[in-house]
Amino acid sequence: MSSCSVENQNPNHPSPLNFTNLWLKNDLALNHVVCAAIRRRRSSFNNHPPTPPSTATTKTLAFDFTSLLSDEILLHILSKLPETSQTRSNCLVSKRWLNLQGRLVRSLRVLNWEFLISGRMLFRFPNLTQVDLLHATLVSDTSFTNSGMLINHEIGSFRIGPESPDEFLCDDHVLLPIDEVDFGLKVLASVYPDLGRLVVVNCSEIGLLSVAEECPIMQDLVLHQCNDRVLIGIAAFPNLRKLKLIGVIDGFYRSLVSDRGLTILAQGCKRLVKLELQGCEGGYEGIKAIGECCQMLEELTFCDHRMDNGWLSALSYCESLVTLKFVSCKGIDHNRELDEHLGCCPMLERLHLERCQLRDKQTLRALFLVCQKAEEVVFKNCWGLNDAMFFNASLCRRMKFASIEGCSRLTTQGLEAVVLSWKELENLKVISCKNIKDDDVTPVLSVLFSNLKDFKWCPGNTSFLSTRLSSSDMGKRGAKFFKKFQI
Repeated sequence: MSSCSVENQNPNHPSPLNFTNLWLKNDLALNHVVCAAIRRRRSSFNNHPPTPPSTATTKTLAFDFTSLLSDEILLHILSKLPETSQTRSNCLVSKRWLNLQGRLVRSLRVLNWEFLISGRMLFRFPNLTQVDLLHATLVSDTSFTNSGMLINHEIGSFRIGPESPDEFLCDDHVLLPIDEVDFGLKVLASVYPDLGRLVVVNCSEIGLLSVAEECPIMQDLVLHQCNDRVLIGIAAFPNLRKLKLIGVIDGFYRSLVSDRGLTILAQGCKRLVKLELQGCEGGYEGIKAIGECCQMLEELTFCDHRMDNGWLSALSYCESLVTLKFVSCKGIDHNRELDEHLGCCPMLERLHLERCQLRDKQTLRALFLVCQKAEEVVFKNCWGLNDAMFFNASLCRRMKFASIEGCSRLTTQGLEAVVLSWKELENLKVISCKNIKDDDVTPVLSVLFSNLKDFKWCPGNTSFLSTRLSSSDMGKRGAKFFKKFQI
């Protein structure tokens, strides 16, 4: 029986197998032929017009050119591209580009909890430093999938059942259990030790401690549905700079952050620079503890707060506070005897009030006494701000910048009485205040406006709209068309 081995074949009748062995053994011949093929390919490409990009030849040629680059070089090129939709389309080129583009992503909003638990998130995005788990923690209620009314909110989309529309949209039946959230935080911390920002809802102090142990450089933390017990794990974050606590969101969830939690927070996070309290309770003792312990605190924001009466007196303990903000607050402080115990924030520069109800004149006076050294004040869409209420702003003698927007009860006379008292005023913006009219501007006020460095005056809604329309040439583009239909 004849053998099929190469040694027994006749050398005078070479087979393809002999040519293959000879070809593979001669590296020099292989390199020569490959270089010649590349030169012929380039010459034919230059002499003939390019084929449409949809052909297989062009796709293969483009793939061959990018494959000559190493991962490091291609990754460096992709990193220079701007953050536009082009970077997203790069993921569709090939699996290699998909993996390289994933290595450039640093911030991610997770929408599927299984994406984190299964490990696909680490494989797809290995270098994340900012993770938002809020939408992944919210679970849709299957009983309302095809019924009820859909409501969109900043924390997610929910459906209200037709039988019980008054119940919370975000309760235990639409949130992941605390144990599962803690397990997810443990997985997240184990694979992303360089995590610097985290947004999470419905976790416990155990989950926070696991993140603190594995992520020592964590600087920005957002806790939804936070309570006093969860804040026990805050002390384990030594480098925390920014913190946002959401205790209550009407119609979605309720949790309690009281003076006890604020005191734990103050003693554990002494390097805080920015703090936001949304839907939190507490009072004088909690704010005082924050002012005494967090000596680096520069920005403090209250959003829809539930503070006890008399808490405003504790702001004077925040000696390094630069910016104070109130957003969507139904009131500031309802204590009638604030003036006797008020102090002053020595370093305060900016006071912002947005979508707040300013109906108590004495409370607003107390606020401006605390912020009497402010150089910037902003009123945006505040209810109840009339001339008498706004007159309290004249207590701030160092005012340099003022912005008033959407305050319909304020008149030109009330504005003039306060603005003329600000001797150092440099910038002024008045937008969408319907009771402030051009005809009521006095010559003295006109002279003041002319001396300002930056001045924006659109008090009425109609004038503001006409200014925007004039800049966009709206109403002029159809002039030629309508001339044809003259009657």
